[in-house]
Amino acid sequence: MRKILSNIILATIIGLILANCANRGTPDGGPKDETPPVITKSEPENFTTEFNAKEIKIYFDEYIKIKDLQKNLIISPPMDPMPEITPLGSASKYITIKIFDTLQPNTTYAFNFGESITDNNEGNLYPYYKYVFSTGTFIDSLKITGSVKDAFDQKTEEFVSIMLYDVDSTFTDSIIYKEKPKYISNTLDSTNTFQLENLKAGKYLMVAIKDKSSNYTFDQDEDKIDFLDSFITIPSDSIFEFNLFKEDLDFEILRAKQDSENKIIFGLEGSNENVDIKLLSTNPNDFRYRVINDTESDSLHYFYEPSIKQDSLIFKVSKNNIVDTLVVKIREREKDSLIVKASPRGNISFIEDFKIQGNIPFAKIDNSKINFIDKDSVDVSYTTRLDTLNNLYQFNFEKTEENNYNIKLFPGALIDLFGDQNDTISYTLRTKTKSDFGDIRLTLRNAVYPVIVQLTTSKGEVKFEQYIETEKPIDFRHITPGKYVLRVIFDSNKNKKYDSGNYLQKRKPERVSYYPDELDVRAGWDLIQEFILK
Repeated sequence: MRKILSNIILATIIGLILANCANRGTPDGGPKDETPPVITKSEPENFTTEFNAKEIKIYFDEYIKIKDLQKNLIISPPMDPMPEITPLGSASKYITIKIFDTLQPNTTYAFNFGESITDNNEGNLYPYYKYVFSTGTFIDSLKITGSVKDAFDQKTEEFVSIMLYDVDSTFTDSIIYKEKPKYISNTLDSTNTFQLENLKAGKYLMVAIKDKSSNYTFDQDEDKIDFLDSFITIPSDSIFEFNLFKEDLDFEILRAKQDSENKIIFGLEGSNENVDIKLLSTNPNDFRYRVINDTESDSLHYFYEPSIKQDSLIFKVSKNNIVDTLVVKIREREKDSLIVKASPRGNISFIEDFKIQGNIPFAKIDNSKINFIDKDSVDVSYTTRLDTLNNLYQFNFEKTEENNYNIKLFPGALIDLFGDQNDTISYTLRTKTKSDFGDIRLTLRNAVYPVIVQLTTSKGEVKFEQYIETEKPIDFRHITPGKYVLRVIFDSNKNKKYDSGNYLQKRKPERVSYYPDELDVRAGWDLIQEFILK
């Protein structure tokens, strides 16, 4: 009997040991907490009327954190100075809002926290919480909705501000540059839609601004904008649509300075097209000058010959009705040496020109001092064209498959404004087979001509472009294989370039359409594509 009992006890112990081994590991803590925090009370209560407090407290049932407040929070109307909101970077069971601004009478205010409130442990969102109060006897409850897209770029930026301004006896168009809006909202998600709530009935100017500096005003040098063609009246059942555009900078003459011997740089802002620079100081009879573009800015480089021995030179700079007189101090400086750069280097496609660019204006090209041969040492026929503003010689020649081209410029082939010339320079170019490239034939439907048809990268860099004035098939030949975005610009003013809009001139940008899918260009293939424009 004792032996049987002992065996039972031993079996029980072994069973417990095995069960314990089987259950080793991290204990199950139960299901993950996915419940957002809950507001237990607010002081003063949400939707309070005749509000006159300087501090607001919003209490939760658990510890919460506030994240990305600057990106998420919208206060409408904006306050100046901004209220202080805590906690920031730490956990708390309540949010405190301290108000420093003098509140407007009979006005409904709204604090929309977006996606900034989460619980402390799991990061569960309390999405789009809004605290509303009125300094008057009732809460304004009107609202309007709409959407935003980009007028030129395929992708629309997020967090675009939608602003309303009172149209009253003090209203001027310049209000968007100087004053904060009466109401504001934002496109907070990828749908690029917006909703303005708690509005008062009235007449308003409505604009959309990508407010880079978050200062509630329009800065032409960095912000995108769009506006409605007319004022709106609230209440309204309309759904409003905006197409953001970046204004061309207003033309401005900034400064002029001597950069080297016989070279003045004129700092400009905005387009430098049709800028006239005239030397007012006394100059010799054989005086000559050339102006070329800066490669990285709107500035212009003014080269002159011969040297003028004066302490300063006076220039008149003008464009349209903008005129300024600039004085440039002249000192002994070294003269620039001629430097030339060529592109492309190595491989060249069948539709490219070979280009040579100089840092000093070219005065002459001597073809007798240029040796241009192919891999069989046969002379290659070519033509040249000088782009004076960019100081660039373009070499156009017929290319054949799997060929090498050797270009040698002997001294004196290029002569600059000062009479200096190049040293001996050699370049080698190579072509592939035509089957290494692809072709595209495009047909546009419902197009209003002329149009600019572009093939771009996904980032918007233009790789190929054609200007089309009449309806016909559009052929892009010998295209480097890859994926391209098809963009069509409606050139309504027929100046062969895209023209943006302008708020003060009440001018909208030219229309731009994108084909919805990328074009996949493959080597040795012909892609035939129809684009039905809406």
